[in-house]
Amino acid sequence: MAALWTAPAPLLLASTSTTRRALLESAGLIVDTQAPSVDERAVEQAVDEKALGPADLALHLAAEKALAVSRRHPERLVLGADQVLDLGGVVAHKPGDRTTARAQLRALSGRRHALHSAGALARGGGLVDSFVDTAHLAMRPLSDEAIEAYLDLAGPDILRTVGVYQVESLGIHLFERVEGQHSTILGLPLLPLLASLRRLGCLAF
Repeated sequence: MAALWTAPAPLLLASTSTTRRALLESAGLIVDTQAPSVDERAVEQAVDEKALGPADLALHLAAEKALAVSRRHPERLVLGADQVLDLGGVVAHKPGDRTTARAQLRALSGRRHALHSAGALARGGGLVDSFVDTAHLAMRPLSDEAIEAYLDLAGPDILRTVGVYQVESLGIHLFERVEGQHSTILGLPLLPLLASLRRLGCLAF
């Protein structure tokens, strides 16, 4: 029986994200996962975010995750991924608490922002390839009452998401327009990744 994935070992995803793993598996890839144990905030503090730019910051974080796992498993092809929310050049982080979430939603309300999703492939402790894709989302104007109702319905798990939303669930109600690849919005630039894997000879076609 023919197999799509032709590499000798499964792709090692430097993440415990169930969403990213599901995206990879839905595309027919064989995947293992491992937490990268990278302190993202410490990495960001070590670089100048403004000089680097939001898209390049996503690439840098994805590379750091891939390299961290690749050093532990040099024989494996490792994928790191990261996503950065860019609101007019200002990077937004996971809110962590309701007060910060409320402030983020107020800042995003009625405005267009970008999601930069980056991926990096590493082997033998070195980078093999990296790529980034960008989606643009326009959030509809939200009243304070609408924000509170949304936060109540979405529950505490939403506080661990960049932008305080998941478009694949209740978050879709916040938007009036979404432009970009669905996988990019979910945090993985799948089409550039598949192109890279084909160049590396990991896919049957």
